[in-house]
Amino acid sequence: MRPSEVSAQPPASAGSDLRAELRFLKGVGPRRAAELERAGMRTSDDLLHRLPIRYEDRSRLVRSSELRPGEAAAIRGEVVSTGLRQTRRRGFSLFEMLLRDDAGTFRAVWMNQPYLKTAFSPGQRVLLYGTPEWRDPGGLRLSNPQHELLGDGGEGDGKTGQGLHGARVVPVYERIGSLTTRQLRGLVHRALEQLPVDLDDPLPEGLLARRRLPGRRRALREAHFPAADAPLSLLNRFRSPAQVRLILEELFLFRLGLEARGRARTRERKPHAVRVDDRIRRSALAVLPFRLTPGQKDALRTIVDDLRRPHPMNRLLQGDVGCGKTIVALMAALVALENGLQVAFMAPTELLAEQHYLTLRPLLARSPFRVVSLTGSQGARARRDTLAALAQGEAHLAVGTHALVQPSVAFRELGLAIIDEQHRFGVRQRATLREKGRRPDVLVMTATPIPRSLALTAYGDLDVSVIRDRPPGRTPVDTRMEPESRRDAVHALVERELRLGRQAYVVYPLVEESDKVDLKAAAVMVGALARRFPGHAVDLLHGRMKPEEREAVMARFAAGAVGVLVATTVIEVGVDVPGASVMVVEHAERFGLAQLHQLRGRVGRGPGRAWCRLLYQEPLSDVGRARLEAVAGTTDGFELAEHDLRLRGPGEVLGTRQSGLPTLRVADLVRDQDLMEVARDEAARTMREGVAGDLLARLDAGWMERFGLAGVG
Repeated sequence: MRPSEVSAQPPASAGSDLRAELRFLKGVGPRRAAELERAGMRTSDDLLHRLPIRYEDRSRLVRSSELRPGEAAAIRGEVVSTGLRQTRRRGFSLFEMLLRDDAGTFRAVWMNQPYLKTAFSPGQRVLLYGTPEWRDPGGLRLSNPQHELLGDGGEGDGKTGQGLHGARVVPVYERIGSLTTRQLRGLVHRALEQLPVDLDDPLPEGLLARRRLPGRRRALREAHFPAADAPLSLLNRFRSPAQVRLILEELFLFRLGLEARGRARTRERKPHAVRVDDRIRRSALAVLPFRLTPGQKDALRTIVDDLRRPHPMNRLLQGDVGCGKTIVALMAALVALENGLQVAFMAPTELLAEQHYLTLRPLLARSPFRVVSLTGSQGARARRDTLAALAQGEAHLAVGTHALVQPSVAFRELGLAIIDEQHRFGVRQRATLREKGRRPDVLVMTATPIPRSLALTAYGDLDVSVIRDRPPGRTPVDTRMEPESRRDAVHALVERELRLGRQAYVVYPLVEESDKVDLKAAAVMVGALARRFPGHAVDLLHGRMKPEEREAVMARFAAGAVGVLVATTVIEVGVDVPGASVMVVEHAERFGLAQLHQLRGRVGRGPGRAWCRLLYQEPLSDVGRARLEAVAGTTDGFELAEHDLRLRGPGEVLGTRQSGLPTLRVADLVRDQDLMEVARDEAARTMREGVAGDLLARLDAGWMERFGLAGVG
């Protein structure tokens, strides 16, 4: 035997379990194997965990006399005759078949499928599924129906003679490359037939019994080829017992991995101890510019308790726009500073980092702690001095961008890492900042509330604190969506507020006009708005400006010297000017829901009323209208976060840079929130019962990598 022939033989284990490679499965040649692999399917496990996108009930067979136009039907008959004819249209053919059953004859026609001429011959028994239509002339016919040969040469399941493609509830798969749903149905059936009877089941017996779930082998079969009595409504809601079992298995194993990683973290020990005494409490009160709300107090108490524990903190602090997370973070930072530790405060943009620096530096001005800034645009000399001060311990609190995670940055004793708007950073960046210290405490914050389903997955290994109240005196922002035809009325509102000594933002999606996109640009509109509001200073702010230019503009706006600030989304987060009472968003249909909510959060930060007007261009898409109506309908960021998740899905909500989401195959973070809660409870119970170690040890490296849990152990 030649070497090439030896290498082509399947390994001994091929076809015996879920690890069998698809390239050895009957019907999968090199081309199909490559297409499947490009779609992430290399083994039977991969194929069988790609569930159908929907199910069709083809189980009720009708007689030819019962066919009705427009009503999908399954019908069985014997081939009487076949024929292929060309039409007047060049290159367009019709394959026609005449069939009969005990009620008479009927016709089926396939367009541009000439290969069927060799597939059918008189006398064969055929099962068809399709929608009849009436043609004049010609009468009633089935057009392009699904088809299956019955009896010899058919594609039945080999045991009952039941067809794969009809006379049953049939799975419908999403096409993969050139592989049609029919071809995938056949491959899935063959992969199921090769599974061993004693297929390994990763779910504990107690869980299966408590939840009345089928075993793994049965679940895989019935999720693809349901039993005859399986309700179609349950199947298409992915709530049949077989589907629920597979979904729960995936979520349970993921949660179990998170539980294991959390327990491993509690075994870590910080090299320092954090203490809180009366001196530190007095220091905090001296810095605090106002009384904390009950929500802020609860969050701070929880964070300080974490700081005092011997193992590192890993906590997410979330709250709506304007709830006061920054001051809570400062109090936590002060506890670390008073214990001789350094603090890193990382923000996603230079403007936000600058705003935090300008906020925190004066608050700590009378303390012994030095606050420094570190951003990518910093001058070489200033950067060199800052790096030296951090390395020697002369700088205590560093506020910066991703520049903080560069290899040249070293801390003498980093004890606390605070990451603001954390969803804008990748997981690797957060991990790199943590590595700058020796097991530092980590506090991540977001003003974009995270839906519960995402908190249980992407942030499932973090403890979560939520601030739900708002500082006293702040009223909800009056928000309305307005067509461009109402621009004069919106400008009248701005003018009224300017005359009362208040200020306004006007936000555009672009800095400069583009020939390709018909959008008003911020730089171009500054002049037009200056003419519209004579006697009131109009200024421009965008991300392309130098840091010192941005800082000067923001200083003038904060001081009240600028009445209208024309800006891009660079002001989306972190800008706090109490005198600003109006937010106008141009081309609001081009912004995301979370962006619009964040932009609205720039006003209403003072004691008076505030307004947000969302100007949009017609025609407005259904999704665009739903987004604007949602923002106009509520100021509750938590409610909007759930709405955004339903509209866009988890990957888009978190952003493309966020790699904390697990790669789920059968579960859906929107659809399966109820099962996520069950999985969390069952995983915690399994850990308490002490059987998780053996279970995790049996899971392969691919599973750990898929869930981002390679460090569990």
